[in-house]
Amino acid sequence: MLYQVLVSDRMRDESSVESATRAKEALHGCDIYSGCCTLKIEFAKPERLNVFKNDQDSWDYTLLEDVQPVQRSAPLLQSPQYTGGRPQPYNMDYGSGGPPPPGMMKDRHGPPPPHHPRDGRGYGPEGYGGEGFVPPPPMHHPNMPPQNQVIEEGGPPQQGAVMMVYGLDPQTVNADRLFNLCCLYGNVVRIKFLKTKEGTAMVQMGDAVSVERCVQNLNNVTVGDYTLTLAFSKQAYLSEVMNPYPLPDKSPSFKDYVGNKNNRFLTPASIHKNRIQPPSKVLHFFNTPPDVSDDQLLQVFKDYGVTPPHTISKFPLKSERSSSGLMEFQNISQSVMAIMACNHATIQHPGAKFPFVMKLCFSSSRQIGQGKGQNPNKSQNQNQEQNNQRQGQNNGMSEHEYY
Repeated sequence: MLYQVLVSDRMRDESSVESATRAKEALHGCDIYSGCCTLKIEFAKPERLNVFKNDQDSWDYTLLEDVQPVQRSAPLLQSPQYTGGRPQPYNMDYGSGGPPPPGMMKDRHGPPPPHHPRDGRGYGPEGYGGEGFVPPPPMHHPNMPPQNQVIEEGGPPQQGAVMMVYGLDPQTVNADRLFNLCCLYGNVVRIKFLKTKEGTAMVQMGDAVSVERCVQNLNNVTVGDYTLTLAFSKQAYLSEVMNPYPLPDKSPSFKDYVGNKNNRFLTPASIHKNRIQPPSKVLHFFNTPPDVSDDQLLQVFKDYGVTPPHTISKFPLKSERSSSGLMEFQNISQSVMAIMACNHATIQHPGAKFPFVMKLCFSSSRQIGQGKGQNPNKSQNQNQEQNNQRQGQNNGMSEHEYY
């Protein structure tokens, strides 16, 4: 939904022009909520802004404060900035968000919330105001939290949801390949490569917890001739890049993944199915055609220019809709490169209307059994892995889901 708002300074002197310029420079390109509601600030053509009444559509802040508008019903939800980002019923006790700031008891309304990264369970603005919202007179809130910090209910401000990723291969890594790796640990919102720092990217995740998972599991991981270094960024969010420069493979250096169906933490059900695992040389694959052959799987990796696995073990079919199993690589470096290149690769099937989108994730197994003479513990690990996947704990997607 698109809204257009006109803002004017009645004085119209040199200082007001400077104020408008500063406001435009500070607000243009900012997101009201993490990954959405991006502000576009431009100078308007009208010389004067006429406001005839103060209501939910227009407001003249130069009117005397004792001139009160017609009171309407209270909003349905409290402002997210006082409730830890989670919608709470509106009441005079202000729920768990603490005491209201100065002036709140007078109007029972607060200012629109600042940029607030979401907690990973979805995107878009929280419910705020409702139809009964009446804009208040301007007020100052010295205790409002900094915009570059995530508010956790019942605790102090935490780190933001943006991380720095160093040590990427500048010739082969692009936004989609980095997404294929980071999506195993949380929802990816935006990815931006830095033109001035080759092999460096910034990734905005759905929340700070997702960034922490990435840092804990991917920091110092070797990928080919490079070693990844991940760290929290001081930046609160990534602004939209209107004209991204092209990477060596001609793909854009900036990409938005809000609403991407390959994010695996979009619903409570998918969050529950995810099993966070550190990189290992054994990968779990699922959502492949039910009769897929080893040669077909090997060809996928060859087509994307990465080393294919040396061992593939498919689970017995539980349904005719899709197949799953394990694949083992020579080392962790090869398995990470395989996930970056081939996670979400499509596999054609003559009996399906749409191609299958192969899903990959790191397995809890450390080695695939080799048949006769294998270590019993290895066989036990593989059986345990197979049982886990049958229970639906397969990194956010059902074994039988395909597109």
